[in-house]
Amino acid sequence: MLKRQVKLDRRLVLEEASSVSDGAGGNTEVWSALGVHWAQVDARTGSGRAREFLTRSRLGLKITVRYAPQDSTTRPKPGQRFVEGTRIYAIDAVHETGPRGGYLMCFAEEEVTT
Repeated sequence: MLKRQVKLDRRLVLEEASSVSDGAGGNTEVWSALGVHWAQVDARTGSGRAREFLTRSRLGLKITVRYAPQDSTTRPKPGQRFVEGTRIYAIDAVHETGPRGGYLMCFAEEEVTT
């Protein structure tokens, strides 16, 4: 059970990757929308690395969404991602909260390169 009230105030699109022929003998990765989730997004940890002409930062996130059954296509899974405008959150793990599963906690990472 969550210790504080959940505020689902961010609209995230759940996406899944598939491999599609590029017409030249290879494949390309295409992301398709599976559904929309209203979520609470909380920062967990962050790190940054500066290189010669590039700065890359990673932010660990805990994303809370409403429960979806195991067999639902809209249930988040590792390897999928949430998209919020131009921001992309790669899902690393998903955990049900409590035995009744009122919410799903998705542990994700956002990477930003500048």
